[in-house]
Amino acid sequence: MKIRKALFTPGVSSFFFDDQKAVKQGAVHDGFVYSGKAVTGGFRSIRISGQSVSVNLKLENGMWAAGDCAAVQYSGAGGRDPVFLSSEFIPFLEKNLKPLLEGYDIKSFRQAAGFFEQLKFGGKIMHTAIRYGISQALLDAAALIRQKSMADIIIEEYNCVPVLQRVPIFGQSGDNRYENVDKMILKQVDVLPHGLINNIEEKLGRDGSKLKEYIAWLVSRIKKLAVNKSYYPVLHIDVYGTVGTIFNNHATKIADYLVSLESCAYPHELYIEGPVDMNEKPAQINVLSEIKQELEKKSARVKIVADEWCNTLEDIREFTDARACHMVQIKTPDLGGIQNTIESVLYCRENGMEAYQGGTCNETDLSSRVCVHAALAARPHRILAKPGMGFDEGFTIVNNEMERTLAILREEHK
Repeated sequence: MKIRKALFTPGVSSFFFDDQKAVKQGAVHDGFVYSGKAVTGGFRSIRISGQSVSVNLKLENGMWAAGDCAAVQYSGAGGRDPVFLSSEFIPFLEKNLKPLLEGYDIKSFRQAAGFFEQLKFGGKIMHTAIRYGISQALLDAAALIRQKSMADIIIEEYNCVPVLQRVPIFGQSGDNRYENVDKMILKQVDVLPHGLINNIEEKLGRDGSKLKEYIAWLVSRIKKLAVNKSYYPVLHIDVYGTVGTIFNNHATKIADYLVSLESCAYPHELYIEGPVDMNEKPAQINVLSEIKQELEKKSARVKIVADEWCNTLEDIREFTDARACHMVQIKTPDLGGIQNTIESVLYCRENGMEAYQGGTCNETDLSSRVCVHAALAARPHRILAKPGMGFDEGFTIVNNEMERTLAILREEHK
């Protein structure tokens, strides 16, 4: 079935674009914004309002498919594409993508997504946000054409075995690292709290003591508030390379510190995301590998998660093949087309790597719902509750889309 019309509309995303480098260098909060000057290209200030672009495709049967172009909060950092502003990219879409989309015959999602993924203009592949949004709309279109859920389209085209069970959901606290944890506990989230440990002085401590205190508080708070006494959520904390900074990226010292965090987290499983940021991929893989080896020598239970410099399908394969970590974050907008997220999860599962299908607070309700379908088909170890930093909204969107889709899949696969 062919696409008859393509429309591109400006939208807002659920959070903001932040200059990660400026934040790491000690930018101070001034209310909700940061004081000081931006240091990353494309940022006119350290925090700017998040934007999105909706891709709307009218099919020959009169139905409309949709997807949202969106980019991560920390755009322009860790090897990622620059800030995605609708005013800059809608003209590009109108000029270059509209003629290609209108009249395109969607025979399968994989074929269509692959075609638009590889397009180059001026010798360059399109911004990840554009590829992300286009692929969502194509997946929705394939589902509408075949009168199936998006999850079923993925299951069929990627030969996945249907597993009609929930994927564990990971709650994201944002800077409200205490009150939002209470909400997560009351709603019995599977994995919490992310924590946003992106500043040494405020959140980690020069000797790491502030993070230890926070983890100890998490354990006591869960014990105090959990109605179900068998509720033991996994603790997953993102430290944005700050641990490496205080220990000069020394693998043994970092591993020793992570082991001490493991003790604080008992009896919960503990994952530490982004312990170092080496400012390039080869060094990132090497140092993460060294940390993992040190942890294995100590028979530690704490696990490390790759994030920075692990942005594409090819990156994820490299980190996985190198056994550089225990888990990789598959940060969905950074991979471009949603098909790359699906293939990344499947590659991790086939090669013994835990997969965290993440993303960003800076997405939209639509992109988050599409990601649920990808997760139910490909089966990562956990999926991020998104978008936004308020927790409740993102958890509602992801949880309810998961339950609705599971009910449909169970009915269809009887």
